[in-house]
Amino acid sequence: MTDALLQDLWFHRADDVVLDTIAIRDELVTVQAAATTGRAECPACGTTSTRVHSRYVRRLDDTAAGQRRVVIELQVRRFRCRQQACPQATFAEQVPGLTFRHGRRSQGLQTALQQVALMLAGRAGARLADALAAPVSRSTLLRLIRALPESAATTPRVLGVDEFALRKGHVYATILVDIETRRPVDLLPDRTVETVARWLTEHPGVQVICRDRSASYAEAGRLGAPAAIHVADRWHIWKNLAEAVEKTVVHHRALLHEPPATTAAHPAPPADGSLPALTEASPRRTGRLSDRIREQHVAVHALLENGIALREIARRLGLARNTVRRLAHAADPDELLVGKWTGRASILDPYKPYIHQRWAQGCTVARRLFEELQERGYPGGEQVVKAYVRKLREAFPQSDPPRRKPSTRDVTSWISRHPDSLDEDQTQRLKEVLARCPALDRTAQHVRAFAELMNN
Repeated sequence: MTDALLQDLWFHRADDVVLDTIAIRDELVTVQAAATTGRAECPACGTTSTRVHSRYVRRLDDTAAGQRRVVIELQVRRFRCRQQACPQATFAEQVPGLTFRHGRRSQGLQTALQQVALMLAGRAGARLADALAAPVSRSTLLRLIRALPESAATTPRVLGVDEFALRKGHVYATILVDIETRRPVDLLPDRTVETVARWLTEHPGVQVICRDRSASYAEAGRLGAPAAIHVADRWHIWKNLAEAVEKTVVHHRALLHEPPATTAAHPAPPADGSLPALTEASPRRTGRLSDRIREQHVAVHALLENGIALREIARRLGLARNTVRRLAHAADPDELLVGKWTGRASILDPYKPYIHQRWAQGCTVARRLFEELQERGYPGGEQVVKAYVRKLREAFPQSDPPRRKPSTRDVTSWISRHPDSLDEDQTQRLKEVLARCPALDRTAQHVRAFAELMNN
């Protein structure tokens, strides 16, 4: 590739630069060049100077070439300012299209990173820049975004005005939104009539003011934009509608509660407090332990039938002699699979009649039963009582807990929300409430009709 092509490749946007050498080492491309302009303009006073003070080399990161990082080593000059009164005694020359003040990147790479930052922001943008052999941190990308000049805001035709809390209940401010583009326009430090009216006066052209029913904003709109039309926004309209629905629900709250209904019968303990004995633990039928013991029992008894001694059986099967002895003495493997304490007396046995009596009376809380047993001299621990109560609960399940009665806020929410956002239980309970109260049924119909009017 000729020098002219290389010059045009790297410095096609900079006329006053001469390419010197290009060095490629591993993943780095180093381009050495020098600025050739004979004069420079002082950034402080704008005076053009030709007096050279010194020379130095600037290292600039440039856009990658062939997935390799590119660094431009540019020799530039420092000029003296000709104006003695200028605070900038010396200044460095800038190459248009290539350098900018205090920049460590070329203008082309700076522009590319700004676009990446605007599209992907911090972390994602940093990952993409690293893949493009131009590594930067997420904080650098965010600084590039903050450094971009803000576009001049145009006065919206339809202006939304609303308050928001800086400190709820104490300090409030005002937000202005372009309703047509749905973008914020400005933030005002308070919500007074003077502040909002001043902003409207300084930004003529507002034709429609979309606001709530605040008297302050109404007065500010009348003073700052007297020709503007005032309309209520959909959010506040729906909020006012929900408040009206709530007042209607409160007026008919006596009909919200469901009438008492008979519940399905559940097994219950006898009234005299006598409970049948709970089934004890049965032998294990499945699992690795059960399968292993059954296999060992079959193998041991098969060898015993052939007249082989217990010591030889233990050697052949790789088992301890005591294990072989227990397997040999057990006629059935289930004898070895029953719990160690099965059938033995429990410390809780003398107190079980009292537990049965209290259970029949409706006391099913293990902690309370344990405290009552302690008063009667029970010396055991709470876990024993909990385990026995768990067995009682499995044998005599209690009836399902009653459903919570719908509150005024519940019914208001069910009527005001979209039917598709309600689950099956809420939909069914709303149908029951509307069936009991014709006035609320008419209210729900009006709400649905008004919602269709707002949306369509």
